Amino acid sequence: MEKTPQNGESPTITVAEFVARAPEVLPLSFLAGAGGAAGRWLRTPRIQKLGLALAGFPHYVHEGRVQIVGASELQFLGQLSSAERSAAVARLELEKISCVLVTKGLTPPAELVEACDGAVLPLIQTTLVSSVAITAITEYLEEVLAPRETRHGALLDLYGLGVLIEGKSGVGKSECALDLIMRGHQLVADDVVEIRRRRPGLLMGGAPDLLREHMEIRGLGILNIRELFGVSAVSGPKHLGLDIKLVRWGEAGDVDRLGLEERTVDILGVAVPYYVLPVSPGRNLATLVETAVRVHLMRLRGYNAAERFVARHDAGLKREGAGDD
Repeated sequence: MEKTPQNGESPTITVAEFVARAPEVLPLSFLAGAGGAAGRWLRTPRIQKLGLALAGFPHYVHEGRVQIVGASELQFLGQLSSAERSAAVARLELEKISCVLVTKGLTPPAELVEACDGAVLPLIQTTLVSSVAITAITEYLEEVLAPRETRHGALLDLYGLGVLIEGKSGVGKSECALDLIMRGHQLVADDVVEIRRRRPGLLMGGAPDLLREHMEIRGLGILNIRELFGVSAVSGPKHLGLDIKLVRWGEAGDVDRLGLEERTVDILGVAVPYYVLPVSPGRNLATLVETAVRVHLMRLRGYNAAERFVARHDAGLKREGAGDD
């Protein structure tokens, strides 16, 4: 079974789970060593071809990866005698290998099949050619093995941007999210937000299967947003581009009054733009959040109203100073 990681840790998956959960575009089946699949682990989406190891350099084999045997590797083995093939396979240090995948529906030599059966090493076959199989495996494992973190808050799609709304319990996160949904924005996740780093710099946020499309509002209970507001009110996983924290007015501390400060918060090693919005009775949170998103989108396009205001102010002071002279 896939290990459930702590926040920020990378999960792992057994070879048995890798085969059982593979998408339809990646057909996989066992040829040998299926009994050891539950005890062999994959730890990275990177794959490796076994050609160099079969040629006599087994120390280049990396643990925790899918090892590919394609047409070129099988052609090399086919040029060897049976004794030479057995020796080449024996040098592989099979106990360090997670699994071997034969591509293009090719038939591996008997020496490899027997060695995998003897070492209880999963030998898997796919009908895909090596290049297509590598792409499919990489995409599949990037999703399954992505470093992940769980945050308490609400994630919405606002103007095409994934916005995480955080804050202490009772500050009004879900109510703010509901108001934003009423304004035409989309719910991605409420209460429990699962964030994964798919690749450097890219965070994807979504909801656990059980909670997807649902919200909990105090006094109303559990709401199915899709049924209440229609399919356009919900969204699947979204790229996380902005983090907004709602803070009670008395706990806000120093707040940037001009908007010159550009804060970020670290999530899984990625610097995410970050706003702190003080909350008090009478403040329209949904409007504030929408405005914060618009400000952020304008900054992404190179426009910063605060910087332009300060520049105009400084220029005015200089003109006044020159006039006094």
